[in-house]
Amino acid sequence: MSAPAIAVRDLHRTFRVKQGLFGAPREVVAVDGVDFSVPVGGTLGVVGESGCGKSTLARVILGILPPTSGQVLIDGEAIHDLDRRARARKIQPVFQDPYSSLNPRRRVRDIVAVPLLAQGDVAEREIRTRVDEMLARVGLDPAMGERLPAQLSGGQRQRVAIARALVLRPRIVICDEPTSALDVSVQAQILNLLAELRRDLGLTYLFISHNLAVVEHIASEVAVMYLGRIVEQRETEALFARPVHPYTQVLLASVLTPEPGLGIPETGLGDAMPDPSNIPAGCRFHPRCPKVMERCRIEAPPLTRDATGQVECFLAG
Repeated sequence: MSAPAIAVRDLHRTFRVKQGLFGAPREVVAVDGVDFSVPVGGTLGVVGESGCGKSTLARVILGILPPTSGQVLIDGEAIHDLDRRARARKIQPVFQDPYSSLNPRRRVRDIVAVPLLAQGDVAEREIRTRVDEMLARVGLDPAMGERLPAQLSGGQRQRVAIARALVLRPRIVICDEPTSALDVSVQAQILNLLAELRRDLGLTYLFISHNLAVVEHIASEVAVMYLGRIVEQRETEALFARPVHPYTQVLLASVLTPEPGLGIPETGLGDAMPDPSNIPAGCRFHPRCPKVMERCRIEAPPLTRDATGQVECFLAG
């Protein structure tokens, strides 16, 4: 049996943050004991509120940030044991904002060629051929390679960012909110493109988003993060049909609907945001949970597995 494309084992990442000029530094827990794996060719969607640790998780998996403890394995190899060029050949990112992730002073062709140039062993003629092929593969005329990013629309810029990520032919792509800065109609085009590329090129995606509708469309499995931990993870269809964790239920209930007269949904979570520098005892969701029990304030819930996934909650089962 082949190794999963991505395997994360008991991953932790904390930061020390100073509090003013004379204040003592405090520890902020961004990722706290995360475990999951993504099979080759699969798509894991990671969802949760802003500040729950999604983007920090992505940066540790990419090797941009070192873990405080734990391990990230890419095709069975520890990501931080690989040098920069080897990592780039295996895993690449597509970031949120196509307006800031592309160098405005460089031509599109040069932007897409950067990963090939960084490898240092690709001939100039091959670089031009592979750049043109990848631009065409993401739905852009290779002649657009002579343009600057300012001459492109938002959707075209994101296609350029995808071409840059794929020009080295990696097996894994980390998509960090890749459609949130785009119009809704353009979002659908980019999502369809990503799905097509996954099928045709055999890619594996880690897809981070706060948009549940987007994740439902593209992911085969979904992990729900809260204060640095994955509190529920299961197959996409099962999670959207029968969410178990109260936080997952609240997230799904908070999705806006186009039906007239329904107004803005009431989440019941209150106005206070969770504080990663002050994680509560017991279940970390208990201060906001509509189904809290006394034991939730004292004990950390166990991990319960079933046929479609796993959940950390006393209500499971």
